[in-house]
Amino acid sequence: MFPTRFLLFNSFVILCGGFILSSRDYSKILRVPNGGQYGYWSQAEFCPLGTYASGYSLKIEPNQFFGDDTALNAIRLLCSDKQGHRNITHQISSVQGPYGSWSKEEVCLQSYDVSSFLTAFQLQVEPPQGAGDDTMANFVHFKCRPFGDDPALNETILTLAPGHGSWGTWSNWTESCDANEAICGIQTKVEQVQGSDDDTALNDVVFYCCE
Repeated sequence: MFPTRFLLFNSFVILCGGFILSSRDYSKILRVPNGGQYGYWSQAEFCPLGTYASGYSLKIEPNQFFGDDTALNAIRLLCSDKQGHRNITHQISSVQGPYGSWSKEEVCLQSYDVSSFLTAFQLQVEPPQGAGDDTMANFVHFKCRPFGDDPALNETILTLAPGHGSWGTWSNWTESCDANEAICGIQTKVEQVQGSDDDTALNDVVFYCCE
């Protein structure tokens, strides 16, 4: 039997004034309704001013079969300027779970005349398993769009192979960042290491849109 955990409600962490410390102004918060219930919200991290998330990679623990599974442990955003130029030091992830390894990077379309950025997401989450092995967040998909385009136009789906995690169901897509905006920040909800008890690592995530 796995232990009862302390549950921290999303509405308190996300909406309570003064809790999120922002080094950058943002216009919209993108969130899903199916995030996991365990752990604590960390402080948000933002791309440097004038840059936006142009790609990402995932830290995933593979199926442990007869061991304790945690699946998705972290999401790392790659920051680029409006022309798609990227500085390798400009990567943000908020708090990470400790298990697994990083995937290859997946990047929105960048060409000499078009630069695209992350604008929406959906999250694959396994619901609580009772006495079974919980994993919570398993995988994430993003949408990309050229900066300045109408949100209803030209959005493409960006995903890493194989395109899904081992467990759970997908949320609907979030709303998109507005025209002339893109994802610029991330905040994660991660359960601390439980020792010999059931670990879940990353449970939930929100992203921020900036002009």
